[in-house]
Amino acid sequence: MHCDHMTGGCDRTIELMVLRKICETMVHFTGQDELLQRILSVLECNLGLIRGTILLVDSDQEHLIVGAAQGVDETAKLSAVYHRGEGIVGKVLTTGKAVVVQRIADEPEFQSRIFERSPEWRKTLGFVCVPVRLSAETIGVLSVDDPGVREPADLGELKDFLGIVARLIAHDVQYRRQLKQAREALESENARLRCLVNTQAQQRKMAGTSDAIRQVQMLIQQVAATQTTVLIRGESGTGKELVASAIHYSSPRACKPFVRVNCAALNENLFESELFGHEKGSFTGAATRRIGRMEEAFGGTLFLDEVGDISSAMQSKLLRVLQEREFERVGGNETLTADVRIIAATNRDLEAAMRTGAFRADLYYRINVFPIHLPPLRKRPGDIPVLTGHFVQKYANLMTKPQPQVATETLRVLSAYAWPGNVRELENCIEYAVLLCSGSLLLPEHLPQSLHANVPVPCSPSDDTRLKSRVRLMESAVLLDALKKRNGNVCAVAREIGITPRMVRYKLKNLSIDPRQFANRNTAARRHRAAPVALGPAPQDAT
Repeated sequence: MHCDHMTGGCDRTIELMVLRKICETMVHFTGQDELLQRILSVLECNLGLIRGTILLVDSDQEHLIVGAAQGVDETAKLSAVYHRGEGIVGKVLTTGKAVVVQRIADEPEFQSRIFERSPEWRKTLGFVCVPVRLSAETIGVLSVDDPGVREPADLGELKDFLGIVARLIAHDVQYRRQLKQAREALESENARLRCLVNTQAQQRKMAGTSDAIRQVQMLIQQVAATQTTVLIRGESGTGKELVASAIHYSSPRACKPFVRVNCAALNENLFESELFGHEKGSFTGAATRRIGRMEEAFGGTLFLDEVGDISSAMQSKLLRVLQEREFERVGGNETLTADVRIIAATNRDLEAAMRTGAFRADLYYRINVFPIHLPPLRKRPGDIPVLTGHFVQKYANLMTKPQPQVATETLRVLSAYAWPGNVRELENCIEYAVLLCSGSLLLPEHLPQSLHANVPVPCSPSDDTRLKSRVRLMESAVLLDALKKRNGNVCAVAREIGITPRMVRYKLKNLSIDPRQFANRNTAARRHRAAPVALGPAPQDAT
């Protein structure tokens, strides 16, 4: 930077040039530390000042710490702390008024805590310190040494000029404070909403009314608030990952990461790198350092799916993490802390694996602290209608289609099936059925053929009975669709489908459909207001 030193009083042209340079600096440099350092450089190079320093109050508002200082290393900056009222700078912080010292040697309160000044220098050096103020609050001080080239009047003018610079600094600090507060508030609100959405999503997904699923929900609520390791057991497709996420998002760690690891999909070498990370050059292809899932889940939950498929070597390393809560990256020497909650899941018989030596007994007892068993779907058929309704709504919304009603015969077919793939298979079948369904009723013919092939065939009805059943289903679908669109208005339904209101009421009665349930609140309110008021029996004639 080119320096034009002043050797006399503050020329107005130079002052304007300095202010222009400071404003340009504030536009081009976004980091506060670098910006303050550049402002001091502009002052020293253009006004002939030395040892420029900007001190700012810390979080407790009682101490001044170095925000920027010319020619001072970071160690000296950290060690130079002034208490409120201590020395000249502490006095300026307390009073909020600038101080001008003609000769440092004549000022007993002056302290050389940041810079070394010899006794000879003190006889010639002047010192100017001005407050950095925001309204009535002093948030720091700006100070400089004058090499002794200014007269007392010139030092007064320098004080006024530095006051202008201090106000620019104050506005920049205020802007950064407001930006930081807004960012922190946004992050906090984002975290709160993320937790709320995740919690609500988990509650919606845990569909079911059977005793078995209620027991699972109760166990989730009991263990969620703790740090206890959980082992979720059940057949493939029963929803083990769903239970793990429900535990996490109902826990104090809900706003921290929920990290999933599929143990069955990784071989031994990949599993170690995936779980613990690796250092650069630790093996062929390790071009950079990579953090592992354990480190990624810091403060949150690590879900180990299919934990029964881990090799013996990796079982011992996982056991150490569970016992010591420590690990190292592959190829590294640094010991890292594992602040994670472990939730494991498996569909294997771990007890049988222990007896054959395929699974370590000590690891089994470490992960089997709080077991949760998920029953297969065939053992809780009462949940099939609830799950079916949930998945129909989900995929109708995803496909932007009207949500169809599920026919009674369709539920019979779904309930009679054995469901070897459990809830996952049911979800896939409903997605297929919703995709094929083009009307307002989801019929058995919309389901995959694999379901029909495995459903027991009831006693074959006559063709006449089968036809009547199909006609009844179609009539129900048409009437339900019309009643929804017409808010339960029977006359409007009759006009739409081309029959008389009397016939509509007759069919609704036979199908056990109450049209009043389709009336919206506004229509019901209008009908209530229009109803005649009962005034009681008329008085008897006096004659």
